[in-house]
Amino acid sequence: MATSETPVKAGLEDIVVASSSICYLDGSRGVLAYRGYDIHDLAENATFEEVCYLLWHGRLPNRSELGEVQSQLVASRRLPEGVLRLIRSLPATNSMDTLRTLVSSLAHFDAGANDMSPDGRYRTSVALTAQVGTVVATIGRMASGGGVIDPDPALNHAANFLYMLTGKRPSQLESKAFDVALVLHADHEFNASTFAGRVAAATLTDVHSAVTGAIGALKGPLHGGANTDVMNLLLEIGQDATDQKVEEIVRAKLARKEKIPGFGHRVYRTEDPRATHLRRMSEELCTRTGHRRWFEISQKIEQVVKAQKQLNANVDFYSATTYYALGIPVDLFTPVFAVSRMSGWTAHVLEQYANNRLIRPRAEYTGPAYPQPFLPLDRR
Repeated sequence: MATSETPVKAGLEDIVVASSSICYLDGSRGVLAYRGYDIHDLAENATFEEVCYLLWHGRLPNRSELGEVQSQLVASRRLPEGVLRLIRSLPATNSMDTLRTLVSSLAHFDAGANDMSPDGRYRTSVALTAQVGTVVATIGRMASGGGVIDPDPALNHAANFLYMLTGKRPSQLESKAFDVALVLHADHEFNASTFAGRVAAATLTDVHSAVTGAIGALKGPLHGGANTDVMNLLLEIGQDATDQKVEEIVRAKLARKEKIPGFGHRVYRTEDPRATHLRRMSEELCTRTGHRRWFEISQKIEQVVKAQKQLNANVDFYSATTYYALGIPVDLFTPVFAVSRMSGWTAHVLEQYANNRLIRPRAEYTGPAYPQPFLPLDRR
């Protein structure tokens, strides 16, 4: 039990709970880096597969190593028939509920799921990263009434996801934009879902169980779902709204103390560096795909919120229109986060296993004074 002199920080805000070599954040300067590599350099120059290798191994791959991890992802991407049957049998519900159930179920079809050797854990991490893209695409595909599309070994992770979801081979622009989005979302230090995964891993449970816990945390609206709320706000405003009407709607919401989704961040005091790339991608994609007005409305909302509340757009704000322009259903926006973040979750789980100590914090007791007199049942 913590004593009254022990400082209590609600939500563990700014409390350092462990050492990690995976992700560096400096919220005051708007810096995000994976293994020391600035997110801007990675977004502009690296593929998602290179970033996966970087997160798992601590360095960027050479050509041979990249080819090997690409081959491992290709070999793991197809889903077992039992998982496909399970998708068909589950009732229509929240897509995050479906994702959580399916990721857990993958362990039943993996003979090495309980192999807790370093090689076994790594193999499971690669397999889960490959499979979650297929799972989410297949969830979306079946929800729209389409048939299952097998992954194409000639396509990379980003292009495969869009192909399996829409049934169309994405353009170079679409594939590149989604690849960058995956890079931007791959890791973000000890956020709620990552920490949940590490807490589970610290018990020495298996990788599937640890990342299922992370998915459960991501489902919560205080962590995941903001880009879904952003797109729903845009749809509520309507594509035909004038800039003046957009400003009136946003100002009225702010006057009613309503939160505008996609703004502010627990860590960043400047612009979220990921938002910088997503804003640019959103503009290009929306312009090329006939959704230019959604980008313009987003810009107007950003201007009003910035002027009224001095809040910056975060990673969720422009990812909404980016995903919408790519043809991703709004209900899949949060599961798509998991498609990318599985690489970061597994990197943190592997790091936790490598230098493990059970995570067991204490609480400041605020209940009745000790000791309480125990009264027999007939005297209560």
